Amino acid sequence: MAVRRSNLLEKSGQATDGALVQPRPFLKWAGGKRQLVPALRANMPKQYGRYLEPMIGGGAFFFELQPKNAYIADINEELVNLYLVVRDETEALIRDLRKHEHNADYFYKLRDADRSGTYKRWGPVKRASRLIYLNKTCFNGLYRVNAQGHFNVPFGDYKNPRIVDEDNLRACSLALRDTKIVLGSFEHIRKVAKKGDFVYFDPPYVPLSTSANFTSYSKERFDADMQIKLRDLCIELDRKAVKFMLSNSSAPFVLELYKDFHVQLLDASRAINSKAEGRGKVKEVLVRNY
Repeated sequence: MAVRRSNLLEKSGQATDGALVQPRPFLKWAGGKRQLVPALRANMPKQYGRYLEPMIGGGAFFFELQPKNAYIADINEELVNLYLVVRDETEALIRDLRKHEHNADYFYKLRDADRSGTYKRWGPVKRASRLIYLNKTCFNGLYRVNAQGHFNVPFGDYKNPRIVDEDNLRACSLALRDTKIVLGSFEHIRKVAKKGDFVYFDPPYVPLSTSANFTSYSKERFDADMQIKLRDLCIELDRKAVKFMLSNSSAPFVLELYKDFHVQLLDASRAINSKAEGRGKVKEVLVRNY
């Protein structure tokens, strides 16, 4: 559902050119699927009931599809709060984003706010605004927390980060309008998915090397046992005639886990890596039960 820029900007009073606005992820996200969207779209089922994505992350595939009456979820409380605010309180979020300053002192003060006792009393809009600001200004746009759940990525020192993207936030709000947004582990999807539904899983990837680690997405780590639980859930969904598609790395562990399903290798570019030699083209897998 691309929407006209003129409609989006009525409240802001800005001049417009009438161009269409296609919603895109409002966060930079490690492992985001924007580059793989064409392959994901080409391999999705032709017909299905509801669209469910229980590990929504940056939501690149969701915003490409803009499904009606969708169901999305995540275990990351800050992320789920942001999706709810983008859907329900877009204008208040935009107003709060305009208040931010772009400098290291301000960044670290805001970053360390979750270490204080008062942070739990922050309202949803203020928390959502903080998350977007940190994401747009921190190093490499990473989302990483320590064992206590505190955001710990350093300042990115960008010259002109786009902290306030009004057009896209409003377009994303429209795309989310009829979507159920839930806080919870991927495992709860077994109670939600019904025969004929389509579930897309995008878990934290199994590292291809010992130095690669992006599982610090929440204070609960997504380890090998969690990967096995996810595979077992896929088996359960398959038995219920629920269609699923799953992305992951091409690590031997993943190939062994999903050997009984359709496994397709895809070329992908990895831009987020602490070492230059870890960036570039890599193989990822797409797993399907249809």
